[in-house]
Amino acid sequence: MTINNQITLKRKQNIRKMYSLNYQVTTSTCDSEGRLKLYSALQMMQDCSEMWIDSEPGVQQYFKEQNMAQLLASRQVEIIRVPVFKEKLTVTTSVYGMKPIFGFRNTYIYDAEGKPCYRTWSMGAFVDKATGKLKRVDNDTIATMTLESQLEMDYKDRRIILPKENGITCAPIPVMRADIDYNRHLNNANYIRMAMELLPEDFEIKGLRVEYRVAAKRGDILIPTIYRQEECIIVSLAINDEVSAIIEFS
Repeated sequence: MTINNQITLKRKQNIRKMYSLNYQVTTSTCDSEGRLKLYSALQMMQDCSEMWIDSEPGVQQYFKEQNMAQLLASRQVEIIRVPVFKEKLTVTTSVYGMKPIFGFRNTYIYDAEGKPCYRTWSMGAFVDKATGKLKRVDNDTIATMTLESQLEMDYKDRRIILPKENGITCAPIPVMRADIDYNRHLNNANYIRMAMELLPEDFEIKGLRVEYRVAAKRGDILIPTIYRQEECIIVSLAINDEVSAIIEFS
């Protein structure tokens, strides 16, 4: 067996250790150039992360009994290569850290050869569905969790600091019925989709960070403010004077 075949086999073995879903790049997930939309890639990651709970029956039962949900608080994405039309992909997710109120996970998208196209890490918050407030997971439930090794990528701070000046306010964006997911909030990927519309058309996204602060709901009006930096563009989406989400595109 050659070294390359050994590396590919190892990658595929690593994929099988984690919770995974298989996808193919289809017409509806492509942009005008036949490349996978970032929005679609984020939806794949989100779906895999949500479905992961089926592989952890202890956590799943606890969340059901306690009327709890896991909500995304932040995500960082490294874009290595954008897949194209008809490519087959595998999305994997694994938890590498668990605390009573927060969990930490890697979610990767691999191509058919087992090479990563997207590397991400994210932090999720555990909340009470009825109140929307943070809620603790007990230690016995945490002890049932399968924790994986933290995967290799360039980890950055989950907090994004907004510049104090030179922000340009753009046209308001209404939160529509189609933007809402089953948690009755603006879907995580839709924040990024909205912010991407404010970027120059020739801006090639190589990575992003997003920090979610206050969940937007149907009928809210988001006020975008864009900040152009030397190496990135930051978009703030606010409801009245309260920041809902901050997205940094690099």
